[in-house]
Amino acid sequence: EFAYGIMKELDVDYVLVIFGGLVGYSSDDINKFLWMVRIGGSTERGQHIKEEDYYTPTGEFRVDREGSQTMLNCLMYKLCYYRFGNVYTEANKAPGYDRVRNVEIG
Repeated sequence: EFAYGIMKELDVDYVLVIFGGLVGYSSDDINKFLWMVRIGGSTERGQHIKEEDYYTPTGEFRVDREGSQTMLNCLMYKLCYYRFGNVYTEANKAPGYDRVRNVEIG
């Protein structure tokens, strides 16, 4: 909801998302996501962004169904995991298995 306004404030022209959950690339943007939260939260329009909102009540950073509602509804999550629950990534695993974080999405 607010992501576009923050990107405009930061003078963003384009967005490139690197997602490694399909191929097992661990240096993807989900693993660097908390830095983006900190940067977005440092802007005038992003003052409402709080890093702790992206953690579970037990203090974990998760992307599966146990993740925080803020995380599961953010733009980065949606860009990375759009329809990912329909994709088979590994034999003997459920569809939507993230090979980096070893969790099922979807």
